[in-house]
Amino acid sequence: MMRPGRIAITGVGETPFVRASKQSLLEMTVEASAAAIADAGLRPKDIDGFVVNRNSHAADEIGFALGIDRRPFSAVTDTVGGTGPTGSALTLALLAIEAGLCRHVLVPYGFQATRPGGPYGFHSREPLKADLEMPVGYFGQAAYFAAMANRYAYEYGLSEEELAAVSITFRKWAVLTPGAQKRDPMDLDGYRRSPMIATPFRVADCCLMTDAGAAYVVSRAEAAADAPHPRVLVQGLGLGTSGHPQSMMFTQAPSIIDYPGRESARAAFAMAGVGPADLDLAQIYDGFSISALIQTEQLGLCQEGEGGRFYADGHAMPGGRMPVNTSGGHMSGGYLPGITLLIEAVRQLRGGRGEAQVPDARLCAVTGLGGNSHATTILARD
Repeated sequence: MMRPGRIAITGVGETPFVRASKQSLLEMTVEASAAAIADAGLRPKDIDGFVVNRNSHAADEIGFALGIDRRPFSAVTDTVGGTGPTGSALTLALLAIEAGLCRHVLVPYGFQATRPGGPYGFHSREPLKADLEMPVGYFGQAAYFAAMANRYAYEYGLSEEELAAVSITFRKWAVLTPGAQKRDPMDLDGYRRSPMIATPFRVADCCLMTDAGAAYVVSRAEAAADAPHPRVLVQGLGLGTSGHPQSMMFTQAPSIIDYPGRESARAAFAMAGVGPADLDLAQIYDGFSISALIQTEQLGLCQEGEGGRFYADGHAMPGGRMPVNTSGGHMSGGYLPGITLLIEAVRQLRGGRGEAQVPDARLCAVTGLGGNSHATTILARD
């Protein structure tokens, strides 16, 4: 069984979040990686491990660009979306560090949502979707998740005001976050002025299109004792899978509103020895408003079917009892799947988020959604 508190996140880094960057994917990834290494108080030659995402550049390319000529350990996360950087990468880093293969692991991530075909063009290569779904117009993340929202509303009830409260909550946090992509205040009237995309979704219900790089450094806890920032320990890790391939997700699976989030949350809380009531805040993967709402329930922040009321009552807003997505999340802050949520958790636990700082934040959960996979990570200030 994996043990809590054996590794710490010692450095984080990001490039500016922009709609369309003139930099290449490799340039953004390397810039963010160099920033994370410096933030950890390390030099590139101190990095002796890599965990890269399968859709990003390889470790040898990133390492060469950083001037790193030794890579005793490297691995690739096979899970997609937010599961990779928020859960799988940390699990691989923990195993490598526990095995004595390395002391400081770099987890780099580059993302270009504006590349030709968009970030989810891979769906068009899946036979079930290409043959049966695309010809009738059922294609694209907004359409898939809008169907989830309609099914959820049928099962539990969901008013427009409740759905809007998710977007409005995350925008309030983005207003307090320098560097967030959308910082214009938004109330219910502003939400209703947002163009309709796929009923009931408006533009405000959808994640942003972002080009940027992000990275973090994972170190053996003992090796982080002299780091320039307070140690942020990884206390809990949980991964859940549905068993269905991506080609079946959203349409062919038995339920389109169920993610393996309960499974990952149970494992993470068990490893950390805590429960939902112990959390001070959470960073929840918000590709769309409905996915954040459902994961809020699966994480245990409220009961099943009560996610809409949780947000409408203001519990996740600044000053609420359980702040959620304190950077603006993926819908208002910036969309680098999962990794930016983890970085925000680290900054909150360090206590350096200015106006957006959650008072005395010591325990944070981060969730990552990959469709047929899900990750929950519990981070704690030492």
